[in-house]
Amino acid sequence: MLSNLLVFILLLSPLWPIGENPIVGDPFLIVNKKINELAYINEGQIQKIYKIATGKEADLTPVGKFTVTVKAVNPYYRKKDIPGGAKENPLGTRWIGFDAENTDGRTYGVHGNNNPDSIGRYITQGCIRLYNEEVEELFTHIPIGTQIVIVSSDLTFKKLGQEYGAIPREHPHDLKYFLQ
Repeated sequence: MLSNLLVFILLLSPLWPIGENPIVGDPFLIVNKKINELAYINEGQIQKIYKIATGKEADLTPVGKFTVTVKAVNPYYRKKDIPGGAKENPLGTRWIGFDAENTDGRTYGVHGNNNPDSIGRYITQGCIRLYNEEVEELFTHIPIGTQIVIVSSDLTFKKLGQEYGAIPREHPHDLKYFLQ
């Protein structure tokens, strides 16, 4: 009875963080251009961090919050008329396109590559490159509509995930701390 009263008081207390914890969005991608890494977040937790390549100039890979709008297996490379699946195709084996800069998901994307030595470098025209086997893995987990945030930050992926609502915030006044 006393524990129920304590829970009731805590819920009404101004110490309780009403509205502070956003609804966790699953899945979610965060790209940090400062360290050339991409975090795949699902079920409120960082599932995997990938090394990536981003724009050879800082402004080529856009910063902001975007939505995945296109997915393709063995994407066609329009700029040089290279068919999907061709060894010389710089897009690799998968394309996860997003709507940056008011585009339709066919201009900016997370994709594979035909030059594994480029991963970890600032080398692209604006897209985000992964190793083919890693983009294939990620491709299976990312549905159309997934949110992707691109930043250049000193914050950890956990802090960024909390800031964007993909990871729940820890709070010393959360009920779980009182019921342990």
